[in-house]
Amino acid sequence: MQTLLDSNTRHGTPSADVPTMPLLIGGRFVASESLEWREVVNPATQAVLARVPMATDKEVDAAVAAARAAFATWKKTPLGARARIFLKYQQLIREHMAELAALLSAEQGKTLADAEGDIFRGLEVVEHAANIGSLQLGEFAENVAGGVDTYTVIQPLGVCAGITPFNFPAMIPLWMFPMAIACGNTFVLKPSEQDPMVTMRLVELAMQAGVPAGVLNVVHGGESVVNALCDHPSVKAVSFVGSTRVGTHVYQRASLAGKRVQCMMGAKNHAVVLPDANREQTLNQLVGAAFGAAGQRCMALSVAVLVGEAQAWIPELVARARTLKIGAGCDNPDLGPVISGAARSRIHALIEAGVAEGATLELDGRHPEVAGYPDGNFVGPTLFSGVRDTMRIYREEIFGPVLCVMGADTLDEAIKLVNANPNGNGTAIFTQSGAAARRFQEEIDVGQVGINVPIPVPVPLFSFTGSRASKLGDLGPYGKQAVLFYTQTKTVTSRWFDDDASSGRIHTTISLR
Repeated sequence: MQTLLDSNTRHGTPSADVPTMPLLIGGRFVASESLEWREVVNPATQAVLARVPMATDKEVDAAVAAARAAFATWKKTPLGARARIFLKYQQLIREHMAELAALLSAEQGKTLADAEGDIFRGLEVVEHAANIGSLQLGEFAENVAGGVDTYTVIQPLGVCAGITPFNFPAMIPLWMFPMAIACGNTFVLKPSEQDPMVTMRLVELAMQAGVPAGVLNVVHGGESVVNALCDHPSVKAVSFVGSTRVGTHVYQRASLAGKRVQCMMGAKNHAVVLPDANREQTLNQLVGAAFGAAGQRCMALSVAVLVGEAQAWIPELVARARTLKIGAGCDNPDLGPVISGAARSRIHALIEAGVAEGATLELDGRHPEVAGYPDGNFVGPTLFSGVRDTMRIYREEIFGPVLCVMGADTLDEAIKLVNANPNGNGTAIFTQSGAAARRFQEEIDVGQVGINVPIPVPVPLFSFTGSRASKLGDLGPYGKQAVLFYTQTKTVTSRWFDDDASSGRIHTTISLR
């Protein structure tokens, strides 16, 4: 998903004719003193939109210190006061939806419609955070022993940090800091250095909604900033979404530093298609889920397993993929460019590997002609058939608009194939048989299952529950699991005596009776 540093990094001071991204420290947007900057590039035109600083160690320390200082008062802020901030925040996001979508599309490449979807899925989490009063309830038991009551209180951890990827620069930051802050923590956010502009605009709106100074802080940067957040003794928890390589590093480093950590990482998501599935709807959903957002989703459908007679559907699948329009996100085509020239080159290399290893290239999306955008990082829909589980295009996360089609004779064979893959983010089955769907649901070893739903990302009432190699840590982002991740439970056992009660005898055992 995300690389921490790449070839767009520059040393020295930024040019005056291009906007620079500030840091947010202690309620103030401040200019970084860094000598290392990264360019934010429009992936459709290569125009430089902004420059981002790689924050210094001193600036990271200042952001964490501001969060630590703010925690002393924020943790005591009443639940209702916290909730009202997020009620205001969701209203501001709605009012600025078109502006936010245009900004996201320009820096990330998504179509305007997909950019709005990115923002809206984050907005749902903001709305859920506004319900914190009912999410942070403890438990109470009266008279568990003679005159003894026991109850729990749910308390915040302290300073938390979030590290987010390029592919969802609105949704994933909104997965993190609203829930953390609503639970009473303070937060230091490190957005992707590839497309931080919409994230910073969302942060501005959060401040406008009433988030107090120091409660939310932002530092930009690459590997050194990530390491600093993992190591900092005042950071109590780290949430990460990104590549498996970086996520494994973050989990190991932050865990060794004694922190609570959750890492959502790479994936290889399968859809199993039975011959009785609704043909028209299934084909449309496969194409949309495989090629939407140019395949740059950790929940993208990258493998279709056609069972039995459904293997004859490949020509129709190819025909529908050919109809998709490619272009700049601002023109609202079906799919825009991939994030960078380096990403495009990697996708091309994997396509070449698929051909070399014997897969059939049914549709080649390399080097599409996009009128008006000769310099864009475009890759068109690409489809392989005859894919085997030993091939690189199956074993590696391509993170581009490439669909691998595999065959299976039976549902059992398809389930065995999916379960043998180390990743467990999401899977789906397309069928009109309730019995087959129920069997698939029970036997599949994947954290998120769709039944006639190609991208089964749950709404915030639930939690994102990727599993196996796609996740490190026990708890997922947003929903009930996020409240557990961002809080700690304190159990209180109490007994009160009447003033005139006899002191009774001395007990030397641990019994409360």
